[in-house]
Amino acid sequence: FNSFPCLICLQMWPSLIAKAKEGGVDVIQTYVFWNLHEPQSGQYDFSGRYDLVGFIKEIQEQGLYACLRIGPFIESEWTYGGFPFWLHDVPGIIYRSDNEPFKFYMQNFTTKIVNLMKSEGLYASQGGPIIISQIENEYQNIEAAFREKGPSYVRWTAAMAVGLHTGVPWVMCKQNDAPDPVINTCNGMRCGETFQGPNSPDKPLMWTENWTSFYQVFGGEPYIRSAQDIAFHVAFFIAKKGCYVNYYMYHGGTNLGRTGAAYIITSYYDQAPLDEYGLIRQPKWGHLKQLHAAIKSCSTTLLQGAQTNFSLGLLQEAYVFQEESGGCVAFLLNNDTKNNASVQFHNISFELLPKSISILPDCENAIFNTATVKTENNERRTTSSQMFDSKERWEEFKDVIPNFSDTSLKSNTLLEHMNTTKDESDYLWYTFRFQQNSSYTEPVLRIDSSGHVAHAFVNNIYFGTAHGSHDVKGFTFEKSILLNNEMNNISLLSVMVGLPDSGPFLESRYAGLTGVEIQYSEEVTYNFTYYEWGYQVGLLGEKLQIYNEQNLSNVAWSKTTISNNQPLTWYKTVFDAPIGDDPVTLNLSTMGKGEAWVNGQSIGRYWVSFHTSKGDSSQTLYHVPRSLLKSSGNLLVLLEEVSGDPLHISLNTISTNDSHEHIHYDHLYQ
Repeated sequence: FNSFPCLICLQMWPSLIAKAKEGGVDVIQTYVFWNLHEPQSGQYDFSGRYDLVGFIKEIQEQGLYACLRIGPFIESEWTYGGFPFWLHDVPGIIYRSDNEPFKFYMQNFTTKIVNLMKSEGLYASQGGPIIISQIENEYQNIEAAFREKGPSYVRWTAAMAVGLHTGVPWVMCKQNDAPDPVINTCNGMRCGETFQGPNSPDKPLMWTENWTSFYQVFGGEPYIRSAQDIAFHVAFFIAKKGCYVNYYMYHGGTNLGRTGAAYIITSYYDQAPLDEYGLIRQPKWGHLKQLHAAIKSCSTTLLQGAQTNFSLGLLQEAYVFQEESGGCVAFLLNNDTKNNASVQFHNISFELLPKSISILPDCENAIFNTATVKTENNERRTTSSQMFDSKERWEEFKDVIPNFSDTSLKSNTLLEHMNTTKDESDYLWYTFRFQQNSSYTEPVLRIDSSGHVAHAFVNNIYFGTAHGSHDVKGFTFEKSILLNNEMNNISLLSVMVGLPDSGPFLESRYAGLTGVEIQYSEEVTYNFTYYEWGYQVGLLGEKLQIYNEQNLSNVAWSKTTISNNQPLTWYKTVFDAPIGDDPVTLNLSTMGKGEAWVNGQSIGRYWVSFHTSKGDSSQTLYHVPRSLLKSSGNLLVLLEEVSGDPLHISLNTISTNDSHEHIHYDHLYQ
């Protein structure tokens, strides 16, 4: 079970852990987020939702174990792979390489976390719940890019981690050359089939990420993985002497604020056994619970018995564990994806469903088949609590479009976006001015960008938007514009929807505008790439933090007008919390692209206008954690970048149609 303590509100921790335990989970696995815990070099934050010690202690209180994935590079569709952006400005740094500046800060943070855990007695060697720690993350994917600096970094990383003397094993996932005694582990959906196994006979067979679904991007469809497929591959891994399987994710949660990586939607692994809101998703949760119970019923024999494997047919085989004392467990596997198979095992006939495994805890009676789902499906229900359809309830503020003369940062070339904003904002204004030659007509503005989105304004008039996608990194904006015969102000807003989270040389990535031209004809083009540019980081509303109640008076709000061409507009209203305990969402299906805040807390980016290939929005419902809400007078602020209609958004509650969700865990809060 992999849960993100920094994504979810601490009030949700007890019930999430309790539901996981009830589902047969033994270990809670979590990443550690360097950018949250050390937002500035040497300045640490473990308060509130970032209370890592509190999260581990809650696991311990409920009688479960923990796996601490320190990283501190974590990827995980988290902005910048979890790195704090201040690392970027360390002179001479090369991330994740045998590079002294990087190793210095990586060791500092890793040591900080380990010492924090030790000081609270949280390692199993101290009587605590942490039985495993992880260093690095899927490094083998990029190791070759660093040539000789890659393998030497792996050796240094392992030695550094082991030298911290936690008294529990360290693992490296997707790292076949993990140095002894660090354990190499598998990530993926079919590790029983794809994993070569541990690189030493003294190391156990471990699966650190069994993907229960897959992350979703803006413009992308959700990935649905069946309960049967998950169960098959877990059973197969155990049959091959696997001793540890972690579900990534068992609960994903919500990418609050600006924490999602490039193009990642705000909802994370909603198709997991516990959905984004912490509700049980059936049949996935129930089917896996039955699988866990079947495996645990014969765990002694699985641990102590001798394993053998033999064929039962062309596509059928048996994995058998036999104890000298007589205990016997069998996994009967049918690899035929289309047809049932009748097999003989121990002189007993068994009918195996297509692509399935039957578990026999006594080598005689099948108590579980991975393809036989006995848990009924449940459905998630959305109930509208209130509409925001009255203009009188809304006020708006149109953000200021800066011109060249308004900017203080100047350069004679196009600056890289991320290095300029330092991740303080998604937004960077590129501005310039020029005098048009009146003899030319029908100018076309062309923008090349390696960012995510670009909005174009000419003399404060909006002329359009272009964007890339998760799979197509660059894009071009090209549109006719209107120019006057005096000085013209061009203001281009570059937008990042999260920072990159993977790949080598992350510190050297380029984002933002790469070329700007105004074309009058095939023969006449003005190139402004090397020109005098003015820059502004962020929007005025961001700078003044007008999403906080105490800062609302920093700007002049007016009654909402709502038009189809109203970019960079802030909207605000107030609302009362829905009665009850059901999770709360905002339906933003009539908005375009932007960000939403409730009582000063960002609940994430939205991008409803980016449709999938089927013409649907990737996400329309946005989670509002109950812990953010007061009973009445809650402040809702929306920043709409392009065009949206707040009069048709709604506040909803989410529930399921099965009785299990009515189980209460109130005793956990006492």
